[in-house]
Amino acid sequence: MMVDAAADQEEAPLVWSARWSLTTRILIVNLLAVLLLGGGFFYLDTYRSRLVDTRIAVMEDQMAMLDSALEAARPDQRQRLIDEFTRATESRLRFYAPDGPRLSDSFEQGPPTYTLLDPDLQPWKRDVARAMDRGIDWIVGAPAYPDFEEPETDRADAWPEVVETRRTGQAATRFRYAPERTPLLSTARQVDLETPQVMLMTVNARDITRTVRAERFRLAIVVAVVVIASVLLSLFLARTIVRPLRRLARAAVRVRLGRAREVVVPRLPSRRDEIGTLARALSDMTQALRERIDAGEHFAADVTHELKNPIASVRSAIEGLGRVMSDEQRAQLLAIADEDVRRLDRLVTDISDASRIDAQLSRTLFEPIDLGLMIESMLAGRAARARSGEERGADSPRIAFARPRKGTTMVMGDGYRLERAIDNVIDNAISFSPAGGLVCIAATRLGDEVHLRVDDDGPGIDPAQREAIFRRFHSERSQGEAFGRHSGLGLAIARTIVEGHGGTIAARDREDGQRGASLLITLPAREGHEASA
Repeated sequence: MMVDAAADQEEAPLVWSARWSLTTRILIVNLLAVLLLGGGFFYLDTYRSRLVDTRIAVMEDQMAMLDSALEAARPDQRQRLIDEFTRATESRLRFYAPDGPRLSDSFEQGPPTYTLLDPDLQPWKRDVARAMDRGIDWIVGAPAYPDFEEPETDRADAWPEVVETRRTGQAATRFRYAPERTPLLSTARQVDLETPQVMLMTVNARDITRTVRAERFRLAIVVAVVVIASVLLSLFLARTIVRPLRRLARAAVRVRLGRAREVVVPRLPSRRDEIGTLARALSDMTQALRERIDAGEHFAADVTHELKNPIASVRSAIEGLGRVMSDEQRAQLLAIADEDVRRLDRLVTDISDASRIDAQLSRTLFEPIDLGLMIESMLAGRAARARSGEERGADSPRIAFARPRKGTTMVMGDGYRLERAIDNVIDNAISFSPAGGLVCIAATRLGDEVHLRVDDDGPGIDPAQREAIFRRFHSERSQGEAFGRHSGLGLAIARTIVEGHGGTIAARDREDGQRGASLLITLPAREGHEASA
């Protein structure tokens, strides 16, 4: 259950990512930053509110000064003060008696200082501007102010602010929208002249709308430019990221389906970023996979070919048993069948090892190994088996080992596999050495490498064949050696093991110039371990 839960958690991001393409997500992420910039419209709403509050405060101060001036002026001077005040402030003043009727109106005493425009008579551009104002107010959640309508009967009770001032004795204000959606601000204040009156001041503050619209227009231009730039940059970013990834994905699908034998995975050599690194890694991986597939096919073909010969020989021997009459011939056929069965056993064992070495080495944890001690132990085991008669007797070639100082030939590796590789090389040298010959083994450290050399005094190796001897099932036997005694996989297995440890193995002439061959194994020395003096 825990495994299933973990698997579900891993699948969740994949399900989410399947809903949106990478290009869409890049666009969304970049546009989110633009939306944050668009939040400036919320600031402009507060900016308008501050402008309105400031204008109302100014109106209240102006009315207070006018109240003081009217109380100090003579009755015949008051109308001139009112006219000058309304012209200077572009306002309209009305006075109401305590019982409600209007006493005076500045628009009746002189020309109007402002005019409420009819939106039906304005050009379509104004309609667009008002529609945009309403839309932005709805987006930012601006307060919904009432529309202004001139009362049919101009009395004090038709104005809520006047009613509030009469009740509380304090100044009261209201915000309304004129027909063309400009602010109409009104402030009521109680004044005491010959009789108590309520003074109502109204102002059509078109400048506030013009200022807010201008700022919104500038911000809209900035947002539009940023949106266009973000979209273009997002598309450019998607082009530089998504398109090469898509090409790599298509190539990977073709490799998986095996539709084309030689699928070319783009390497993107001009890219020096992570995508270029990924492309080259995928190309190299595909090439390595193709080589492994080819090697597997060739290996299967070689295995089939190598197994057919002993199987055919066994079949012939078995069929011949029914036809021969003498015991001597029957014994010969049984000996042939026994030898072929042994050969099949060696082939199957070596084939099994050869097919598993790469996978096993990839999972093995390397440990420090002293090659000198390992070879010494191997040779001691060979000597014990020779004494017990398990290996060739007196005619077996001698083995000489130049033992290095302890700790000088330290490497990191898998002891069992390295022992198998070295044992195969020694077996190969012994098989080519004549009876009573000498196989020389030497291990030494040179710089950051450990060199292991195995020399024999056999016929040597033709330079043209020095690479071929490491191929699977390649077998060139010395004269007189029984056919099928070797599987032809020994040196191939040795090379696979050595290369799996980061080393190399090669055939060359002997350094002393003597007749014979020399196989040199080079392995990386253990890091941080210096040879003892």
